[in-house]
Amino acid sequence: MTTGVETTRTHDFVQWKELITQNFSGIRVSSPSPGFTAEARHVHLGEVEIFDMLTDAHTVGHPDAPSVGPVSSAGGEGRTSPMCKLSLQLVGTCLLTQDGRDCELRPGDLALYTGERPYTLDFPERQRSLVVFFPRSYIHLRDDEINGVTATPISADEGLGKFAVPLFRQLAHNLDELSGKHGQAFIRSSLDILVTVLADHAQRAGRGDGFTAPTKTFQRAVRYIDVHLADPELSPLVVARELYVSVRSLHAHFADQQLTVASYIRSQRLSAIRSDLADPLLRGDTVQSISARHGLFDASHVSKAFRSEYGESPRAYRTRLCR
Repeated sequence: MTTGVETTRTHDFVQWKELITQNFSGIRVSSPSPGFTAEARHVHLGEVEIFDMLTDAHTVGHPDAPSVGPVSSAGGEGRTSPMCKLSLQLVGTCLLTQDGRDCELRPGDLALYTGERPYTLDFPERQRSLVVFFPRSYIHLRDDEINGVTATPISADEGLGKFAVPLFRQLAHNLDELSGKHGQAFIRSSLDILVTVLADHAQRAGRGDGFTAPTKTFQRAVRYIDVHLADPELSPLVVARELYVSVRSLHAHFADQQLTVASYIRSQRLSAIRSDLADPLLRGDTVQSISARHGLFDASHVSKAFRSEYGESPRAYRTRLCR
């Protein structure tokens, strides 16, 4: 079953610790409260997991790396993608530590952390938080850009957080609505918004080793590529011609972002194919028709490229999500 909302359940500390350690490998849980209780609701949305948690004081830590996500979630078997985790504090506070940074999350703050490196979440009082687990591949940012924004609070009071935080807060209050056939598409759109917020945050902070702000030419090229993925003739030469720049100059703008034009086109096409394969509304479409929709017509090439990018074939990926 790829989608569904689990009803709220109350756990004592032993039950809570068992639940966490069974679902997430390598996690350690401790609590100073002898009368610890926790309530949780859980939503499966394909590869995305959403938890709405109301708990007493406790600490969750992942001292080892890497983490590849839930081990008993829907379709969890065979998951190979490292997981990113988004935490939105709703009630109480949380001290999140990763990558040498400590950040205190207060109600209305959200932050990103990754299962690829050690982290700790310390909840010193009774609290409620929304946690979203999703594959690292959903975020189209460089590793150094992600490393620069982990354990960094994004507030509802500033920047693009004014838009993102209310959106994710509404997710917590309306989990039942996500179980419908459009739930997966909506959460993917919400995570796309998160990527925009994180990219803006990284650029403002100037973080990341060798971080270089994208040029206008790069941004125009990216917009053109994203709109024309369906064109089988899409290439660096075509993009350069449309932007009235030389191919050499175009490559230089992408090199500043540690990318190549061809690799960006490839990754965007594969990401679009992967998104369509996970969409329950497109379950009747063949892998070949979905690939062709995004400019790739050689089924063998698509299968090899998809496996290289995500660790499994398109059919295996779709079958795993549909179990």
